[in-house]
Amino acid sequence: MKVRVTAVTLELSPSDRALLTGERGSAAKMAMSIMVRMAEVQGAERLLSIEQAHIDSSIYMGEAGLEFAERLAGLGAKVAVPATLNVSSVDEHHWQEWAVPPEWAGYARRQMSAYQQMGCRPTWTCAPYQVELIPKFGQQIAWGESNAIVFANSVLGARTERYPDLLDICAAITGRVPAVGLHLAENRAGQLLLELAGIPLSLQQDDSFYPVLGHLMGKLARDRIPVISGLQVQPTEDQFKALGAAGASSGVVALFHVVGRTPEAPTLEAAFQGRQPEETFVITLERLRAARRELTTASGAKLDMVVLGSPHFSLAEFKQLAPLLAGQKVHPGVKFLVTSSRAMALLAQKAGYLAALETFGGKVTVDTCILASPMLPPDIKRLMTNSAKYAYYAPGMLHTEITFGSLADCVRSAVEGQVVRDEGLWE
Repeated sequence: MKVRVTAVTLELSPSDRALLTGERGSAAKMAMSIMVRMAEVQGAERLLSIEQAHIDSSIYMGEAGLEFAERLAGLGAKVAVPATLNVSSVDEHHWQEWAVPPEWAGYARRQMSAYQQMGCRPTWTCAPYQVELIPKFGQQIAWGESNAIVFANSVLGARTERYPDLLDICAAITGRVPAVGLHLAENRAGQLLLELAGIPLSLQQDDSFYPVLGHLMGKLARDRIPVISGLQVQPTEDQFKALGAAGASSGVVALFHVVGRTPEAPTLEAAFQGRQPEETFVITLERLRAARRELTTASGAKLDMVVLGSPHFSLAEFKQLAPLLAGQKVHPGVKFLVTSSRAMALLAQKAGYLAALETFGGKVTVDTCILASPMLPPDIKRLMTNSAKYAYYAPGMLHTEITFGSLADCVRSAVEGQVVRDEGLWE
């Protein structure tokens, strides 16, 4: 079967046709109709099969998303490939501890239920690469959530486009997506070069370097594919996570390459697939300092809350945090919150890291994050974080002031009740 798509003919397989004509149920027909329409918009010539999906549509944002999910579930929709779920709008079991309106929580839990009815796995995390179904190099997937997309493409070498809400679940139900964009090898070449110059090795080794570099990367790249050269260390998984999340926030980076460090960039030539960069930017310490200053909007030292875990805290981060908290207590005027997944929180509990957090006076919240849930009390106006993603979005989405600092800065500030930052590495 062929469907005319503007100037391009979309080739459908017999299985595609069966989905589109309703032979496999009304829900599959609905999902396939949407997928074919998207292929039309994108000018695709064919569809390709995916092996897994990550669903961002699980976040309750209003009646339309809930209605869409419940309609699909009511029609008997089932995912055709393994599908994990992004964060929800509530911590399902502890939302009452925060300022979440009960009506909102009810709607959010209905949306959570609808996606589980469709066979999605209740991972409830924005960092699915930490928990299960970790994609392999070259694997075709359909992931939603910006930081997950950029991590899968860049660090794992899997292939996914930027799947928006509602389209992601259609991809999971049909198991098919348009063969366009970053699914195709020829579209994964670098487009601009970021050359690190004169960046001290001590700073490159520090966790706080990566969110700042990512913030600058996103601003320069926007929706293009950046290639970073001159990095002298091998970043950890969490440092890569912070780099990508920041770039996907300040820009819409879905793929980056780091020469000699990421799987599709063993060399500069390989990263660009033999082409020349469209632009080259020299990344100096001065330029990074300016990017770091942009991540702070707070005008003073007053502090109401420290929030960590965007993307969700990993087990390694819990391990790193625990000794910083030892023998100390959070200031009575400051709230200290870590957001993570159920899986990571359980592992951290078994390892004793959550006990350290509780003794300190902090809390862990799972399933959600402050950007996806109306959980913050109205008196919380000044936040501190080590996350460039939180720092970028909090002023606009939460109407709060924000200070960016290292993990150690965040702990020390929480203890002292006011913002304290060690500027040593950045001088």
